[in-house]
Amino acid sequence: MSNITEARKALVARILEGAGQASRADRQAAFHLSSTAGPPAALAEKVAHDPAGISDEDIAVVRASGISEDQVFEIVVCAAIGQASRQYDAALAALETVIGKE
Repeated sequence: MSNITEARKALVARILEGAGQASRADRQAAFHLSSTAGPPAALAEKVAHDPAGISDEDIAVVRASGISEDQVFEIVVCAAIGQASRQYDAALAALETVIGKE
């Protein structure tokens, strides 16, 4: 796959709809930052907005809520790729705005 748009679509489809330890709903909530409560939602928000501030304690709190290490990993990956996707989309929109004004 040489087309970055197709590769990105395949990645997002795989993490959101493919097999995983975390439920599809949990992975999608982390990707879209749409879950409103609980330790996984708090971790996803922190991954998206303050990744340098994530501590072992943050992970421990999520694990204590009954989520496995594999599920935590998948939630973190989905939150990170979701945030990167939002940033990528914003950059493309800004580029289109600039190019459209020329």
